[in-house]
Amino acid sequence: MSFELPKAKSVAVNPTQDELRAWALELMPSDRITETDFGNINYQARIVSRLAKSTFFVSDEPNAKPTIPRAEAEEWARKQDEYIAEQDMVLVEGYIGPDPGHRTGARLFMEKANSNIPAMQQQLYFDKDDAYVPEFTVVYTPNLPAPGMPDDCLITVDLDTWTTRVFGSDYFGESKMGGLRMWNKLVYDRGGLAMHSGAKTFPAEVTPDGEEHLALIIGLSGTGKTTTTFRNVKGSLPVQDDFVALMPGGEVHTTEDGCFAKTFGLDPDDEPTIFGGATASDAWLENVSVDNETGKVDFFDTNYTANGRCTFPLKDIRSRNPADLPKAKYLFILNRNENIIPAVAKLKPEQAAYYFMLGETKGTSAGGAAEAGKNLRVPGTNPFWFENDASQANRLLELLETCDLEVYLLNTGRVGGPDEDERSKKVKIPHSAAVQEGIVDGTIEWEVDPDFGYFVASSIPGFDDEELLQPRRLYERQGRESEYKEIVDKLKQARQEYLDGYEGLDERVKHSG
Repeated sequence: MSFELPKAKSVAVNPTQDELRAWALELMPSDRITETDFGNINYQARIVSRLAKSTFFVSDEPNAKPTIPRAEAEEWARKQDEYIAEQDMVLVEGYIGPDPGHRTGARLFMEKANSNIPAMQQQLYFDKDDAYVPEFTVVYTPNLPAPGMPDDCLITVDLDTWTTRVFGSDYFGESKMGGLRMWNKLVYDRGGLAMHSGAKTFPAEVTPDGEEHLALIIGLSGTGKTTTTFRNVKGSLPVQDDFVALMPGGEVHTTEDGCFAKTFGLDPDDEPTIFGGATASDAWLENVSVDNETGKVDFFDTNYTANGRCTFPLKDIRSRNPADLPKAKYLFILNRNENIIPAVAKLKPEQAAYYFMLGETKGTSAGGAAEAGKNLRVPGTNPFWFENDASQANRLLELLETCDLEVYLLNTGRVGGPDEDERSKKVKIPHSAAVQEGIVDGTIEWEVDPDFGYFVASSIPGFDDEELLQPRRLYERQGRESEYKEIVDKLKQARQEYLDGYEGLDERVKHSG
């Protein structure tokens, strides 16, 4: 089904970044929009994270995901269309993905009064051309609330018309995910798997076989996915920071021509690439702490939120062209944990699908206050899936059988306890870098973990702490053997109960722990 845009008072079609910047400064509340000392723009949004509880798929049929009846969704759509008829709007068009055989025409129809959002979205779309045909549409009205819905906001996702409507939220993430959430379904229908994943390449000159290696990095927002992707390891180049499609045979397609990165704690020494992008004059900041008088940016101030964000074009940073990628060589599953998950574990295919399905991590502010600090399980670390999450793990196992993809579980958190426990140890960025170097060089020595059956490292060149590689050793040295065993037993039981709750999950996945 095609979708016709609502009539509006006026429509500015594909304005320039300069025009959008001028409108943002002119039309948006002066106490919320600020020009920073980097020369870019920051907007202090009312909404500080994505609104999962306000998001519904349009359907009259039962679904594993929250749904809204079609008649009710159409009534909301009518109200939004009536509102738009009296508004000045902006239309931004482009592609999700650069590859001619796998790109999707997308567009954002947005209130001109919130021009920062189309400006940010424009940085993520690939440019349209003469072959452009819109397939996905996001209709977005931040200033039209949805009374009676959670937070008086509403996001409806109609996969029949490939249309997402957003009411009330002024957080950019709803625009970005409006397109990519629908793209999850499109990729699945084409036989692939959309993954909440960064991507980076290791150049041919640094790999043992002299070929370019592609690594995919999955993880919930805030767990180190972007940091791992952008960290320069052996000359690696970032390709994508958020979503890719894994297809049969290991073929990979990307989605965005820019980055949407967390800004909290940005430091030019630890994360120079992201810092450089965030401080470029054409970057757009959202919910970052900025002094209204001086324009000085403070990436460490969390008084308003720890979920500060930015967008910037890939061209602003050292990066690899996101088109024509080699087949995937590695998949890193990030798990920000704090007890017995090793810094790295090597997984067999069934184990890979098992840990992919578990999607374990410690929640961060990126998922809102309801997730921050809590132990989470999000299958595929992808909270944007459109149906029963078992289909994600089943599809991954199918795809792994078609390619030679090495899969690793990486802990980006701690071992031995939370931050406030002085007996615990942090897995630091240099540790993760040494792990990646060892994987690419093939210099890690592995042994089977007696409790979980995956491979753990007995040694990694440049890695200075064996207790992070084998957490059992830390617990044994500290006389905490019984605590370790208790954690193992409880974790195995909880995992099994969790996976047993998914109808249709491949039995090989269910029992690989």
